[in-house]
Amino acid sequence: MNTALRISHVGLRGIVGQGLTATHVMEFAAAFGTFLEPGRPVILGRDPRLSGNMIREGVVASLLACGHDVIDLGIVSTPVVQHAIQRLDAAGGIAISASHNTIDWNALRFFGPSGIYLNTAEAGELLDIYHLHRFRFEEWNKLGQLTVSPNAIDAYLDGLARVFDLERLRPLRVVVDCCNGTSALILRRMNERFGCGFILINERVDGRTVAHTPNTTASIAELQLGPLMQPLQADAGFLFDMDADRVALADELGRGVSEEAVLPMLADHLLPRSPGKLIIANLSSTALLEDVAARHGGRVLRVPVGRQAAIDALSTYRPEQIALAGEGTGAVMMPQFRFVYDGIASMLALLTMIRDRGQTVSQILAGYPRHHILKAEVPLTSPNIPALLMELQELFPDGVLDRTDGLRVAWPDRWFHVRVSQTEPIIRVIAEQRDSEPRELFETLLDRVRSWN
Repeated sequence: MNTALRISHVGLRGIVGQGLTATHVMEFAAAFGTFLEPGRPVILGRDPRLSGNMIREGVVASLLACGHDVIDLGIVSTPVVQHAIQRLDAAGGIAISASHNTIDWNALRFFGPSGIYLNTAEAGELLDIYHLHRFRFEEWNKLGQLTVSPNAIDAYLDGLARVFDLERLRPLRVVVDCCNGTSALILRRMNERFGCGFILINERVDGRTVAHTPNTTASIAELQLGPLMQPLQADAGFLFDMDADRVALADELGRGVSEEAVLPMLADHLLPRSPGKLIIANLSSTALLEDVAARHGGRVLRVPVGRQAAIDALSTYRPEQIALAGEGTGAVMMPQFRFVYDGIASMLALLTMIRDRGQTVSQILAGYPRHHILKAEVPLTSPNIPALLMELQELFPDGVLDRTDGLRVAWPDRWFHVRVSQTEPIIRVIAEQRDSEPRELFETLLDRVRSWN
């Protein structure tokens, strides 16, 4: 197993040089260029990682060779790429970004003409083209042309301004940890254009270093934002990953808020305002979602972890039936943006919620039942994962079993989920319980998982 390279239905991801090479990049981009409908351009954008320059060159070369015009947006967030696909009526797009992975990783993320991730059938076709090397290269006089488009962020902000009353949000004092990523470019421009007063930290963008692991967790939010909240009299603090599709939160007292709370809070805000009453969430997301959905006559549809599963679920319902979809990582899709994972939009929706209710973040959270979630990662070294899951299933026979993605076992007041990550060589172990920590259950799970590795 090459632990430095991950090929999946979502895309290609790996440690640059050790696993992800120029050959992988060019061949996967050629497969995507072959897969896409000819005659329309392909949108390209990247986060600021140093390896993005090398990967960009390979992607552009392959797409041009397949006859596609390429519109390069430069360093932009993944949501900006997705919005541009819709706005420019493109055949699809590629975001070069490893999101929450460390700086030595990078990835190709593929989007269809609707600007969302490929569904399972589409991704399967793309993988077949890649593995069979059936690339469609054009003659010299039919090659595509490259165009650089420097104004994608402004066009994206125009879309946000049509949905959110930015002037009404200006009185709020907001601190943002940009994690040296694309959110810095977006929020600087938002401050300039709309007079917003976002206070930015870790905003330098150079692609070589990041202030901390680019992950959206409560512990990082508290470490980076916590000391600033009360001295700056801030109403809320937000933490982004490098491509700004995920967001985490710190309250006005400087306490990190579980990344699991973002989706339930937005559900609480959007369900009363949406004709749709369905929340699409994965098996690893907090059970607080069911509590919030019950308040507003909604329901939760649980799907396997991974954006592909959420996209497949979205395609089975009409858009007006769905209130929102997302993950317990701080990644949320809202119907106002045609179901694009967008951390900036999520932040603005949460700020709107604070303004509408006239409550602090801590007051809003205090109104929810308490759920305590524990998470861990165990390095993946053993191929015998099915036997491990069978042992856990036999150990907990009295719960409700779900084996659609690893093993999830649920009881009325608690649940656990053990699964292999799609993006990293690890096994994820998650347990949650109402009112108190599921410490004994969690430690039992960790002991069993480690014994198999």
